[in-house]
Amino acid sequence: MPNIRRKIGRLIGRGQPKLSRQDYKQTWNSISESEDAAKMAVAGHTDEALYKDTGLATKRMLEETVGVRPDDVILEIGAGVGRVGAVLAPVCRKWIGADVSAGMVRHMRQRLAAFPNAEPVEISGFDLAPIADASVDMVYSTIVFMHLEEWDRYNYVREAYRVLKPGGRLYVDNVNQLTDAGWEVFEAHRAIPPQKRPPYISKTSTPQELINYLTRAGFEGIRNFDRERYVVVYGAKPQRSS
Repeated sequence: MPNIRRKIGRLIGRGQPKLSRQDYKQTWNSISESEDAAKMAVAGHTDEALYKDTGLATKRMLEETVGVRPDDVILEIGAGVGRVGAVLAPVCRKWIGADVSAGMVRHMRQRLAAFPNAEPVEISGFDLAPIADASVDMVYSTIVFMHLEEWDRYNYVREAYRVLKPGGRLYVDNVNQLTDAGWEVFEAHRAIPPQKRPPYISKTSTPQELINYLTRAGFEGIRNFDRERYVVVYGAKPQRSS
C-alpha cells in the first residue's frame, strides 16, 4: 500500500516530540500550528479538492448508516480542521466540531466561518464536558479512534451516550485489524522502531472491540460492516431515558 509507506516515511522523518500517547492535547497542538501542518497530520495531504471529496464520502456514509436529518444537532468527535463539517453544516440544524487541539479549533473556526450553525469546541481529550446531557441527535467519530488508547475510545462512546437524546445515533470507525488491508497497516507501523513511533501513530481495532464498547455503554440496534480497510460500527441510544 504505497500511500501508507509514504505516510510512514514522513512520520519517521519528523523530529519526535517527547510526549506519551496519552498527551493528546500537547501532541495535536504541536502539529497544528499552521493549517497546512494540521491538514498533513490528519490526512497526509493539503489538497482542498481531495479534502472536499473525502468529506462528501463521509457524509454519504453517515447518510447510509445513522442518517443525516435537516433538524439534527450533530456532533463530531475529533473534527480536525472541519473537513466533514464543511459538507454537513449546510444540511443540518447545528453542527458541533469537538477537538482536543486549540490549533485545530482555530483553523476549523476560520474555515467554517461562512456557516453560522457551525460551532467549533475545544475539549480535554478524554470527555465531552462542554456538551450538555441529552442535547445532540447524532454523534460520529471518523478516522480518530486510531489515535486513541482503547480506554479513551470507550470513554468517548460513553460520553456520546450521555450527550445524545433518547433515540440519538452514534457512528464510529477505525482501521480493521482483521482485514488484509488493515493488517498491512498494523505490520507497517509495527516495523517502525519503538523509539521512533510518534505518539499519534495509528492503532487498529477489531469489530468485536467496537461492538463491545457500544453494547456496554447501553446502545441498541448495533450494526457493523467492513469498508475497505476500516470497520464501521453504529447504533442508537434507547428511546427511554436512562
